[in-house]
Amino acid sequence: MNRIHFVGGEKGGVGKSVLARVLAQYYIDRNKPFSAFDADLSHGALIRYYGDYSKPVDVSRFDSADQIAETCAEQGCDVLVDLAAQSARNVDRWIAESGLVEFAEEMGLVVTLWHVMDDGTDSVRLLEKTLDTYGPRPAYVIVRNHGRGSDFAFFNESEAKAKAEAYGATIIDLPELHGASMRKIDRIGASLWAAANNKDEAVGPTLGMLERQRVRVWLSKAYGELDRVLGEEQ
Repeated sequence: MNRIHFVGGEKGGVGKSVLARVLAQYYIDRNKPFSAFDADLSHGALIRYYGDYSKPVDVSRFDSADQIAETCAEQGCDVLVDLAAQSARNVDRWIAESGLVEFAEEMGLVVTLWHVMDDGTDSVRLLEKTLDTYGPRPAYVIVRNHGRGSDFAFFNESEAKAKAEAYGATIIDLPELHGASMRKIDRIGASLWAAANNKDEAVGPTLGMLERQRVRVWLSKAYGELDRVLGEEQ
């Protein structure tokens, strides 16, 4: 059963694009077919790092956003969408007016809403809004991003978490990658595969030996969490 993954969280700076990049690399490393759309028209991390798999999409225009569902239905592959901050209004409107959830059910597709969060109260409030908007019909994955916070007690004790769990949400943890390593990856413009594996400067800029090892350890931990959502048993 193919999935449309909307990687959101609405709030800027919570690590949506980092998760989208991890997801893209996960699909590549697991040999799972996918297509990706980058809805962040100003920064475009997926376009920048995974341009061979991604294309831009303008979710404020229905004719552009329609590509997302049509690609999943017609190509028979999972689709990954990296949403920009503050894009929920346009996405919600397109999904509602297009009857996307109903369309997906008819086509045997799964709409999966990923809510990437830091440990602030805004992320919990925005999750509540998403749950109220969509109810129990989509699949939900809530991502506690430990690269953007270390104390998720407020979320863990919240009514939003209880409601999400009642809707069948999966809650996962994205581990923290050493900040200097992540900044270097972004500075040299490397894919996560290149960051973890490339040691040939003739091919492109490289990280140090221990930096590459840290990226491999981080990806292994992240993949373990993603397996809970996307593993073969799913």
